[in-house]
Amino acid sequence: MDSKKQQFHLFLNNHIGIIRKLCRAYSNSNEDFEDYVQEVCYQLWKSLDNIRGESASSTWVYRITLNVCLTMLKKSKKLTIIPTEEKFITSEIEKNQNSNHEERQINLLYDSITKLTPIDRAIIMLYLDKKNHEDIAEIMGLSIANVGVKIFRIKKQIKKIIDERDAGHLE
Repeated sequence: MDSKKQQFHLFLNNHIGIIRKLCRAYSNSNEDFEDYVQEVCYQLWKSLDNIRGESASSTWVYRITLNVCLTMLKKSKKLTIIPTEEKFITSEIEKNQNSNHEERQINLLYDSITKLTPIDRAIIMLYLDKKNHEDIAEIMGLSIANVGVKIFRIKKQIKKIIDERDAGHLE
């Protein structure tokens, strides 16, 4: 294996968690998820020589991954059909009936996140990945103050989605 391929594999191993989390938040099925991850890896490989080192490599990975996910959503016209993810998550939950409470909470959170707009999804995924407001602002092209306001509103929106779902299950 040549040096560039080795470097890329090491780079990819260090960042695959970011890629998988973001692609999961934007995909509507296992097939879409795999396609998104594959396309992100391809785009990273294509642009590997263009890394200027001005930002952290994770910032670059977030940008590429978000751009790929948003582009693929637009291409597939699924931008307005975001809630279809619920079938995927529901089937995953059913497969793991004996899964622990924490896993169910994570699935509920992802299910709620899929109901957000694509931009809000990106912001909350960055926030959940413990990115600070400055990093989120840089990745998303927003002001730091705007990031803070958006995160506050997104949290309220997620809580409302979860509360409505809980109210629906109690009836």
